[in-house]
Amino acid sequence: MTATRTTVDGILKEIYEGDVNNALQDEEITSKRLEKTSEGVIDTVGGKRVVFPVRNRRNSGISYRAENTQLAPAGRQGYVAATEDLRYGYGRFSITGPAMELAETNAQAFMSAMDGEMDGLKQDVSKDRNRIIYGHRASATNNTSGILAMVTTAATNATQAVDNTQPFDIGMVVDCVVQSTGVPVTGGTGVTVIGVNDAAGTVTFSGSVTAAVTTAIVRAGNYGQEPYGINTLVNSTGTVHGINSATAGNEFWRSVVDTSTTTLTENAMIALCDQIRRRSSGGRPTAIFCSLGVRRAYYNLMTSLRRYNEPKSFEGGLVGLSFNHGKEIPVVEDVDCPANSMFFLNEKSIKIYRNKDWYFEDSDGAILKWDDNFDRFQGLLKCYWQLATGMRNQHGVITNITEPA
Repeated sequence: MTATRTTVDGILKEIYEGDVNNALQDEEITSKRLEKTSEGVIDTVGGKRVVFPVRNRRNSGISYRAENTQLAPAGRQGYVAATEDLRYGYGRFSITGPAMELAETNAQAFMSAMDGEMDGLKQDVSKDRNRIIYGHRASATNNTSGILAMVTTAATNATQAVDNTQPFDIGMVVDCVVQSTGVPVTGGTGVTVIGVNDAAGTVTFSGSVTAAVTTAIVRAGNYGQEPYGINTLVNSTGTVHGINSATAGNEFWRSVVDTSTTTLTENAMIALCDQIRRRSSGGRPTAIFCSLGVRRAYYNLMTSLRRYNEPKSFEGGLVGLSFNHGKEIPVVEDVDCPANSMFFLNEKSIKIYRNKDWYFEDSDGAILKWDDNFDRFQGLLKCYWQLATGMRNQHGVITNITEPA
């Protein structure tokens, strides 16, 4: 959608009033915590790819023998190459010539229209990245499907019940597709979100959609194109980075998954941490991320045990409740974390691989490109990136925690 003089009027005031008041939810807690690196990103035919080794076998040439007895055969370390393609993310903005000139020459304007579009777009892609970092539970076995939410009740209507309203914004353009294939359902191609009701758990589209409980909602055109989410990486099934966790000998490529705990207990958390420690090298979570409702469940648990339950600051600037498993681990809520979930992550073994951070395309020396035949300009923000883990067994998740009201 193009910014015009009409849309720019919202940021022009008769009297200077200072910064723009942001009415949108822009937290990016988890994505900002994960290590960012370009190490391992290589150019290949057809695109950019991440390649890194994973140690999966010990040297078997260890023996104890009597004097003058043949030793065990020499062994060697075992490695498997993990590979993953980067995903190509883009953000575009467009602004008319009159809108730019008006904003730049009006001394009463509290920001220029161009800066508003560019800075706002950078914030928007960063917020969307935090949503992608988690992914949707339905995408855990569907990898890069880009699912925002699943329809929960079959209906032919413009208003659909969904399992999560958090990712939706007014004006977002989405596709409603069959979860397993990405084929659009009737009326589900390129519909616009015109209403979000958090209390009712519904989203209203610009047209009627014939949906089933197998219908997934994705950003228009994004099905199968987004980076991995934690829901996929922290899992005990599926092929991730080219390694199939179901193949005999690949048991190391499975996270610890607790689907049975519904009432959160300290023992369940300790047991999961213990399993991670037994399965992996140095497998101790550095942070625990959870939904807002699960944070309430943990707070209530600490209160019932008469534990210290005030948030505290941890190394790296993270603030949250604490959980003690040999040392204090921060328990941090994130609005984009899926409901009922508590992720136990070793942050050092999850990386955001990318060639470089989000940037405006300026290979021709200019960020603003004239839109042929129109008095308007366009800009393109982009980043090639992927979320990856080199040690899938260093993480765990509890998936079905009952959230208190």
